Amino acid sequence: MDIPHQRLVYFQVTIEAGSVRQAAARLDIAPSAVSRQLSLIEEALGAPLLERSRQGVVPTPVGEMLLDYCRKRAALDDRFSETLDAYQRLETGHLSLTVGEGFVGDLLDTPLRTFTERYRGVRLDVNTGSTSDIIEAVVEDEAHIGLMYHERLHPQLRFWHSSRQPLVALMSPSHPLAAVENELPLATLSEHPMALWRTGHGVRQLVDEGFREAGLGQHVTMQTNSLSVLLHAARSELTLTLLPAFAAARELEDGALVARAVDCERFRQAHAHIITRVGRRMPKAGLQLLRHLERWMRAFKSRLVSG
Repeated sequence: MDIPHQRLVYFQVTIEAGSVRQAAARLDIAPSAVSRQLSLIEEALGAPLLERSRQGVVPTPVGEMLLDYCRKRAALDDRFSETLDAYQRLETGHLSLTVGEGFVGDLLDTPLRTFTERYRGVRLDVNTGSTSDIIEAVVEDEAHIGLMYHERLHPQLRFWHSSRQPLVALMSPSHPLAAVENELPLATLSEHPMALWRTGHGVRQLVDEGFREAGLGQHVTMQTNSLSVLLHAARSELTLTLLPAFAAARELEDGALVARAVDCERFRQAHAHIITRVGRRMPKAGLQLLRHLERWMRAFKSRLVSG
């Protein structure tokens, strides 16, 4: 039914007012204009809408159906306005994030907790994945926001914010290298057992590149696809691991692990990134979350590491 909204308003006001003349007075237009609009509706529907009674004009059966439609449409309009208003005030909405596992503790400790406390109606979906998974999720619009580590150029990615987060050596305070105050040479690290991500992980690629460029090999005694395993292995004193400091923020603050800088330019130039897809229109809640993560996450602040 292609009837202009304003024409339906004239009809509804006429029914509520009880006459064309009173409807015209309410609408501040000539009665003939109201009559003309009513005639156009009747022509479109092929049926009369009004009949006269002692109380004034009343709707015909078709007029009753149209009046019901007008009222339901008005209720839908009101509901949409209320929903839109709530959305604009960040009271409702849905956001999806895909992040590297190393970001999870940093993400949940404070940033997401404070965001969800402030915007309780916004639902968050948080998924983890490899660097390739994160890029695919953002590019394919499966995720509004991605958090990833290490440099990775892509023509469809917008690097919303980047922060230099060097790869560091993490170990138990009782590990022999924990007492070293200067940057640890790669040659020294190569002599000690290490627990590392499995081959193919973004951080492992960075580690392999650094050692390969130095002409050195690693003494890898454990490989895993779990951050938790890496951190527990480092705490055991038997091995050390290589990660950005923010991935072990809680363990570093508790003193369960210590971080030592590594003398490797490739490690020093690694970055943490907040990414979105180029050209994607971010919902208002998404823009607010981007600013919130940039402001509150350790991964996007400078950290002091010994050495």
